[in-house]
Order: sequence, then structure tokens, then C-alpha cells
Amino acid sequence: MTTPVTNIPIPAILEIRKGVIYHLKEILEKHGFKNGLMIFDDFTFATYKKSIETAIQPMKIEMIELTSTLTIDDLIHKAFELGRYEVVIAMGGGSVIDYGKYMAFSRRTPFISIPTSASNDGFASSNCSLIVNGKKTTVPAKVPYGILADLDVIQHAPDRFILAGTGDLMSNITALYDWEFEEKHGKSFVHAFASMISKKAVNSFIRTPMEDIKHIIFLKELISSLTMGGISTVISGNSAPISGSEHLISHALDKISAKPAMHGIQVGVATYIMANVQEHRAERMTKVFERTGFFAYVRELDLKKQEFQQAIEIAPSIKPHRYTYLHEEKYRVKAQELLDQDPILQDILN
Repeated sequence: MTTPVTNIPIPAILEIRKGVIYHLKEILEKHGFKNGLMIFDDFTFATYKKSIETAIQPMKIEMIELTSTLTIDDLIHKAFELGRYEVVIAMGGGSVIDYGKYMAFSRRTPFISIPTSASNDGFASSNCSLIVNGKKTTVPAKVPYGILADLDVIQHAPDRFILAGTGDLMSNITALYDWEFEEKHGKSFVHAFASMISKKAVNSFIRTPMEDIKHIIFLKELISSLTMGGISTVISGNSAPISGSEHLISHALDKISAKPAMHGIQVGVATYIMANVQEHRAERMTKVFERTGFFAYVRELDLKKQEFQQAIEIAPSIKPHRYTYLHEEKYRVKAQELLDQDPILQDILN
């Protein structure tokens, strides 16, 4: 009996360098694309549309701006009212990347992702977060055909986006420990290769100099590692390699918080909590968050300890089919005790 071959879709284009958006024409031509649709959010449309339009001449790329309030029904309608394109490109923050990704998925068209920040791994993942029946919902799409990360653009993003990406990436550590915990309890199956990719991604990042989060080497490593994390979910067929109990806390906060923080910021704080609950690499986590200024930034946000207490209790109900550490009461109790006793949490939460 022969071992079956696993076919995993991965990006055919991966460019992480300065000024890459102005080489879009040659990249598209190299991969055989003659026309396309390029989607912007309000900021990228106002800031980059004209210069990119000039750089790609005479190539036929239609450029449109999309608002940040579109539903999944709006996107399907928009995808099919537009002409047929060989490629869909989206440049901007998480919402517009998700819009482009889903429109391309709907039309079975290759998609190229051009993120303007490194706040999470959405620019490389195979799903997207869209409004379905009035609620933010994760829906399937496809991993991008290409990823173009312009370091000049990302360098100019506010620090909070880089820190959010740091928080999201560090969650690979606690997510993988949760995944192993699930397998030990017969609730899941750890895909060894997906686990390895996710682990290598975060370990590579941890070894990066962190004195300056705007340094090119730091940003390139962060984006590369977030990309690898996104690919690990394609290999596993689920989000387990990069999303565990820490993400459940963040999703719970989105539901109950009076003013939710950025996804990666909430995840980062929850990751620190869960690393201490799991008693796994908490010291390393602390060093990364101190050196990057993550904790210093969180201290300014007025995050509420009471909301984290509530989020920890309802976290298991967010994904009842999972079996993370927080699905057992004794670990929820331990997490609650940390909120009351840990000096760093006492300092950054109000």
C-alpha cells in the first residue's frame, strides 16, 4: 500500500521587500496576468491608488474603493456584477483583504494580498472574517495566490499594528500546547507537519533582535512568520496550529467588552495568561512582550480585569467542539487566580 500524496496550496508569489508595490506590473506579467481588479480601502485608495496606477501603465487593472461595512451578501453581489478578471488584488487592512479574498474565492479567481500592516495573519490565511446575518463570522476561502508585503508601507503603520501582530504570532506557542492537550484527551489529532511549521514560525521570530520594532529585519521576520502560521492552517485543515484558548478569550472579549481592543492585542494578553496556566514558555513570552514594548502599550489601553475574568469563564462556549486547557474548570480557576496575583497582569489591567 502506497502512502497518499498530500497536495497543499501555497502562495506562488511571496515578495517581502521595500517598494514592491511599484513592481506590481512586472510581477503580474511574470505570472501571466494581463488584466485584473484591484480593491482598496479608503486610506489606501487615497494614498496609493494614483501612484500604483501610474506604475502599472499600460496594464488594464480596474481600481475600486470598498467601504468597511459590507456583508457577505454585498460581496457576492459585487463579485458577480463586475467584469471577469484574471486576478483580484486587495491592498489595505484586514477588512479589505478579506473582501478581496472572498470575492476572488466566489469567482474562482487567483487572489493577491497586499497588507498595509502586520497586525495578524489574515493576509496569508485560507479563511476570512465577514458579516453574515449581522454577525462577524469566519468563512472559508482559499490561501492567496500571492502575497506582496511592502516594507516601506508597513514601516509607516502605527506601532499598535506591529504589536498586535506580535501578540497574534506569539499565540502559536499556547495554541500548539492546547492542540497537544486535545490529542492527549482523544479530542483531536495533531498534524505533525502543520505543528512543525507553526512552531518554526514563532521560534524564528523569537530569535530576532527586538530593540526596534520598525527595523526592516524585525518586520520581515514578523511577516514571514505570520505567513508560515497561515500556511500551517491550510496544511491542518483547521485553525488549531495558531488558535487555541487564547483566541477563545479574545473572541469572548469581542462579545462582552464595552470597547474591545485590537484582535492581536487581546490575543497577546490572553497568550501571556495561558502560557502561565500551561506553565510552558511563560518566561520567554514575558521577554518578548517587554522588549517589543507590548506590555507598555497595553498599560495605556485601560483594559478591564473584570472583562477578562468574564471572558475566561465563557471561553469554552465559544467553540464547544474544542478541548483546550480552558475547557477544564481547574485551569479556568488557575487563569482567574493569575488575574488576581500575577504582578504583570496587575500592572497592565485595570
